[in-house]
Amino acid sequence: MTLADWYFDFISPYSYLAYKDMGRVADRLELRLHPVLFAGLLNHWGQKGPAELGPKRVWTYRWCTWWAQRNGIPFRMPAVHPFNPIAYLRLAHAAGCTPEAVGTIFDALWTSGADPRDPVLIEELTAKLGVDQTAIGEPRVKEALRERTNQAIAQGVFGVPSFCINGHVFWGADALGLVQDYLADPALFDSSEMKRVSALPVGAERTG
Repeated sequence: MTLADWYFDFISPYSYLAYKDMGRVADRLELRLHPVLFAGLLNHWGQKGPAELGPKRVWTYRWCTWWAQRNGIPFRMPAVHPFNPIAYLRLAHAAGCTPEAVGTIFDALWTSGADPRDPVLIEELTAKLGVDQTAIGEPRVKEALRERTNQAIAQGVFGVPSFCINGHVFWGADALGLVQDYLADPALFDSSEMKRVSALPVGAERTG
């Protein structure tokens, strides 16, 4: 089994879709789940999220709806998006970041059409996961989320979902095929062309 870190945020439909497709690589990986704050990654790298650009927002929702339907994945956009995911991220940490806890939270947010801002949803999830609701506000839980987000940045993670395997970052819901090929051939990135594109010079940069 190959050790892999998987970074995700519950705000991301791509993270949900990738999680539902994880069976393709689960038998090859010793997987560690890391809920992180996507906004923290965006702030660090100076990016905007897909939902912050009007046309890209519509494209994202349409693509995810199509992809889920095409692949038989239960999916319904929440009542509002984007939303503040911090309570759900902290809940996952308070519940130990187990696959059961992560899956339960993903399903609640991405299959029911519920409003993530509704405090009743958090109440129901904490009860279902056997977590005291006050735990999501504990300093240790808040610090765990900060630490995981900083850990992701230190590993070069710039978006969610992302696998980190042997120092390589595999980003996006559509990265699972590349992960499979890498697991089958760990020398995948050692070819001359892979090395060339990994060190390609910058030819021009935007200013302002």
